Amino acid sequence: MHELDPSRLPRRQVFLFTLYQRPASSIPHNISQSRLSISCSIFQSSSQPLSPIQISRMTCIKKLAESPGLTSIPSLYSYTTNPKDQAVSEDPEDSIPVIDFSILTSGTPHQRSQAIEELGKACKDWGFFLLINHGVPERQMEAVTENIREFFDLTEEEKREFEGKNLLDPIRCGTSFNTSLENVFFWRDFLKILINPDDHEFQFPNKPPGFREVSLDYCKRIREVARELLKAISMSLGLEPCYIEKATNLESGLQVFIANLYPPCPQPELAMGLPPHSDHGLLTLVMQNGIGGLQTRHNGNWVNVNAIPNSFLVNTADQLEILSNGKYKSNVHRAVVNSKATRISLAIANGPSFDTMIRPAPELESKEQAAAYIGMKYKDYMELQQGNQLDGKSCLDRVRAFN
Repeated sequence: MHELDPSRLPRRQVFLFTLYQRPASSIPHNISQSRLSISCSIFQSSSQPLSPIQISRMTCIKKLAESPGLTSIPSLYSYTTNPKDQAVSEDPEDSIPVIDFSILTSGTPHQRSQAIEELGKACKDWGFFLLINHGVPERQMEAVTENIREFFDLTEEEKREFEGKNLLDPIRCGTSFNTSLENVFFWRDFLKILINPDDHEFQFPNKPPGFREVSLDYCKRIREVARELLKAISMSLGLEPCYIEKATNLESGLQVFIANLYPPCPQPELAMGLPPHSDHGLLTLVMQNGIGGLQTRHNGNWVNVNAIPNSFLVNTADQLEILSNGKYKSNVHRAVVNSKATRISLAIANGPSFDTMIRPAPELESKEQAAAYIGMKYKDYMELQQGNQLDGKSCLDRVRAFN
């Protein structure tokens, strides 16, 4: 392929060419993805690697990953981590807890009591556990995963119908996390759908065929699993079984359907699927297509999450940390990428109702442990998190009573 000569390009294309050659850290904050997606006609050959300008025009990472001859990643996707933060624990003691949902719901009183105690310990020590025997049919999980794959296989034009413009639009399809603020983009495409049980209509993409119907039933099943888990978590905190359900107005609680696509990356050691972060809701239930990539932080170390077939990966989130007055910490996790296979994951974030004010449970306050967080409506908290860059627990830090 011939070298591109900037002097022969129109001014707007020179800007993109120059921008591409600069390191990501030097790109101004105010240069958003929309400015990098300038629609311009570029000479190209389908048999040749994409030029720097064409890479800058990408609206999804899938298209970039599938470009012929791609052997390195653009600087915009180069994510720098502290060498100490790259290490992954191999300690056999770092074994992620496993919770049997069937015992929580159908066991003998003694079995249930023991399972609730184990669940409380998992929430306190890890903020993360694998959930087995949850009752959601494996064939349904596979059907949803396949529909997600088909959605991401739609053309760019078809997916653009569901692009969304605002943070709280019911349907949003895009790439990275918040490209209007990020200096470095993440190796991830996403589809986010807000599911409010009070809405009369289930708003969902109408492509591919059947995606809407199978996802609606799946989300209803996940809502019931989350409800039962939160009852058991309430009891593990010494509260009434329905305390969290009532305090969060869970009957009208928001679910966020987050489908993620992490295609193969030619330099996975330089890229990141999603950076370390905690989730905004109460509990997040995750399934994946058998390809690993999720890592959770435990005792200062990163631990690979190796899912049991037909299990859910469950993590505690910020609203549960607030409500428990810090007894159960929200889990910090990240998504890494690989060079061989596409990872698909589906996270269902289960949260309070939009207008519910979440604050520490008075029953969990004491002279020794005053309220550690200020109250905030869930909608405001979610806008705060979604409208910023993902950075550990920086959003939760803003509502701590004592900084």
